Amino acid sequence: MKKKIFPVLAAIAAGLCLTACGSKTEAGTQSGDSLTLSGLNPADFASDSTALYVLRNEAGMEVCFTNFGGRIVSIMVPDKDGNMTDVCLGHDNIADYVKYGAEGCNFGALIGRYGNRIAKGQFTLDGENYQLPINNGPNSLHGGGPIAFHNRIWQANPIDEQNLEFSTTSPDGEDGYPGNIDVKVTYTLTDDNALQIMYTATTDKATVLNLTNHCYFNLSGDPSKDCLDEILQLDADQFTAVDPDVAVTGEVLSVEGTPFDFRTPTAIGDRIDDESNEQIKNGHGYDHNWILNGAGEVTSTPRSFGTLYDPNSGIQMEMFTDQPGVQFYAGNFLDGSFVGKKGVKYPRRSAFCFETQHYPDSPNHPEWPSTTLRPGEVYLTYTIYKFTTK
Repeated sequence: MKKKIFPVLAAIAAGLCLTACGSKTEAGTQSGDSLTLSGLNPADFASDSTALYVLRNEAGMEVCFTNFGGRIVSIMVPDKDGNMTDVCLGHDNIADYVKYGAEGCNFGALIGRYGNRIAKGQFTLDGENYQLPINNGPNSLHGGGPIAFHNRIWQANPIDEQNLEFSTTSPDGEDGYPGNIDVKVTYTLTDDNALQIMYTATTDKATVLNLTNHCYFNLSGDPSKDCLDEILQLDADQFTAVDPDVAVTGEVLSVEGTPFDFRTPTAIGDRIDDESNEQIKNGHGYDHNWILNGAGEVTSTPRSFGTLYDPNSGIQMEMFTDQPGVQFYAGNFLDGSFVGKKGVKYPRRSAFCFETQHYPDSPNHPEWPSTTLRPGEVYLTYTIYKFTTK
């Protein structure tokens, strides 16, 4: 994947003026005199505009965040032997997040306004044509512009020990999108070791919106190696086909008899390089949207759509959402150039993303679930990642 340097991020980096956290101890914010359970130093995230935020539950689980990109920085959960294990890729200081963010890295970030790709960065809404920034081949990816949600500083509102809210506004015309929108994302850590993400938004003009999170999961706790032996199950009979630029074609394909069939638990590495399948070839492995079974049903709570299990650590992650799809990305473009926590260089396929979403390029496919948000409506969606051992 071609890396793109954004001047806006360079300006952010120049203005961070990293300093110690001092006595900053409001709910959810880590004070500067102690390391987190994952070994992070809050001082390395402290500036005039950024900080490290920490949630902990009664079971001892810990999740760390930064308001640069609204990112999940670390997720500490117990393995089968009770050892606390970090299952999330990321960096251990704010300077690296800014540096690698300028190169297209979005570890743990909130994504918007539109998660995934919009073909040629173009769509039409209510008779008006809109052009978005092009940043991924011929397409617009994850909002497209240098001030997309993963590249901005969010307003942080620590609620209590287990709840943290991030908020931002995006003005009409920003990165080509219509409407002034107000967005809030609330992270909740429950006592049964589940991390819940609640997204809400409103607009004053018809727009398109598709919010998600880009956390990279490695349940082994060893991101220096690939984790292709991790076992995945997805409750999905179909997926959306992509072209060689990884943009959806509009065709919906059955998983039956293909490397995309994870309806029964299967090691991710078993078929990931089967380039006799055109879709594997186009996606360089897995980088596709699965259509979740029951996507058209109206439910009052998020439904379970799959599990990821690491046979070495014994850690299992069950995933829930009320969204119709999930982008399963198998870290195909990680190449060792991103230096993560504790100086580890992340190799290819050392982590996986499960980006709950509406389908890519939905504004150009009216037959698919709509991503249009209008004045007077409230965008509201939930995703949950629940951790257990077996």
